[in-house]
Amino acid sequence: MVPRRVPRLAAPAVACLLLAACQKPDAASPAAARTGASRPAAASERAELKDVLDTSATHVIGISYPAGLAKYPQLAALAQRFAAQARDQLIEAERQRPPDSAAGPYELSMEFQLRHDSPQLVVLAVDGSTFTGGAHSMPIIQRWVWLPAQNRQLTAAELFPQEQSWTRISSDVRAQLKAELQQRLEADDIAPNERAQLMKSATAMIEGGTEPKAEDFAVFEPLFDDAGHVSAVRFVFPPYQVGPYSDGTHTVELPAAQLVQDVAPQYRALFATAG
Repeated sequence: MVPRRVPRLAAPAVACLLLAACQKPDAASPAAARTGASRPAAASERAELKDVLDTSATHVIGISYPAGLAKYPQLAALAQRFAAQARDQLIEAERQRPPDSAAGPYELSMEFQLRHDSPQLVVLAVDGSTFTGGAHSMPIIQRWVWLPAQNRQLTAAELFPQEQSWTRISSDVRAQLKAELQQRLEADDIAPNERAQLMKSATAMIEGGTEPKAEDFAVFEPLFDDAGHVSAVRFVFPPYQVGPYSDGTHTVELPAAQLVQDVAPQYRALFATAG
């Protein structure tokens, strides 16, 4: 597996808050392909999973897949198409690279992992990064929740189908993110007026990236107790969605007991508090 490039900007998170644009990632970039939307794999489609290591003077590409993924051909095909899209974007950027560019080789690193594998639910994660010049690499983060019995993906919109559910989820997630932000700012030795300004700027990013709609929470993964029931749901926010790049990836976990009222009835039996 190709190691991730260490970001070239090492400025503290607090110093970056005022400079960060309060915008969501560009939907055309691999890092912002958060919904996992893709055409369904045909029933006859079978993915042949092979790790990729492609090195040249101008690029380094490393992609790895877990062995157990081959049990789910259509999920494996989704993963391969996702990886192929990221690779195609890197190769296209390489073609358009200025001939006098001083940057090193362009890089793509992706590691797929099966976070959970049971007859009821499969959770596939990919974490990685791509570097095509500039100050630092860009993260690639995606999660797929798969229903093996139905051979299809379970999306956040399907799991929480009611509009009012997203109002509650958004409010709870924002509360956690703002509390964590407040703690970080209070730990820094900065003047109160500067802290207030940073809080205002960062809060705008948090609210802009957690609007009460499924699209802003599309990257999620269930967490499980020892009995295999969903004990919590972790929502994953890549850099730039709710904070600057220097903050890294943010995650917020909401317990099953807090969410089960909003879960679609056909999926409540999967949750620890459903009984």
